[in-house]
Amino acid sequence: MDIQTLTVWIRGRYAALRAGKDAGQTSTELAVIAGALLVGAGLLVLAIRTKLLEKIGIINGG
Repeated sequence: MDIQTLTVWIRGRYAALRAGKDAGQTSTELAVIAGALLVGAGLLVLAIRTKLLEKIGIINGG
């Protein structure tokens, strides 16, 4: 799934939840949103860690 599409969907669902226009399944959807955010954060940490290890290797001459 495209990250931009996912972001738009999350914002739309969050706005609907805040407005009280939800027709049910809020806990499942919130769990999916939280899971998506956790996976995104994990991927970001992995990318930063990989880049830092690459830079450290260059500095150390490896």
